[in-house]
Amino acid sequence: MKIITVIIAVLFLGGCSGYELKNLAKSDIDMVADEFIDETRVLVSELTVKLYGRNPDQLRKTQGLSVEDRLQQLRSQSGPLDFAELGGRQEVAALELVFDPEFRGDRVFALVVGLSGMLRYAYGYNDELFMFDQLDSARLLASAENVDVLLWRLKHSRKANGRPFLITSEYRGITDNLSFERLFGKLIVLQEMMARIVDDSGHRGVNRAVKAVGSVFVPLPL
Repeated sequence: MKIITVIIAVLFLGGCSGYELKNLAKSDIDMVADEFIDETRVLVSELTVKLYGRNPDQLRKTQGLSVEDRLQQLRSQSGPLDFAELGGRQEVAALELVFDPEFRGDRVFALVVGLSGMLRYAYGYNDELFMFDQLDSARLLASAENVDVLLWRLKHSRKANGRPFLITSEYRGITDNLSFERLFGKLIVLQEMMARIVDDSGHRGVNRAVKAVGSVFVPLPL
């Protein structure tokens, strides 16, 4: 059965935590989803550190904050991520700030807030899932598509002076760091795989997401 094969793959991907009493209220899919949620947050944290490492000028836009402070800001909010310095923009709207020529704030923070918030939305803003929680494959697939679009725009979008909005894999015309593509690729695979698990389960949402076109983020399904 396909779902069993995927679950086994997931256990090897992220590692399986010890059994707890609360797991009695979880299905196999819930426990797999928990692993995916944890893994996506680890990957976003790694991206945050790497992005600030290549774009230290962005961190300096908010005096007195360290990379760890930024990570703590993400961890301190449950549910939707809402920050005044981004004008309350969340998820896709926050991602758009990264490529807005008029935005004068921290583009790295806008990216990780938008990305992290979008991934949280895909899991219904749950930190973990239980039997009566429902997942929608359309949300999961839309988030995967948008991560792909985000990666494309980071590589190809440019300011008026020809420089990238954020430095990632390429620096001064030379591709010298492929770790960004690997991290974004893992996020895409996780979201697509979770959508497939949801579909295979037969008792949760099975709507399909709209395919992203070029460099345009797709709206997140309601």
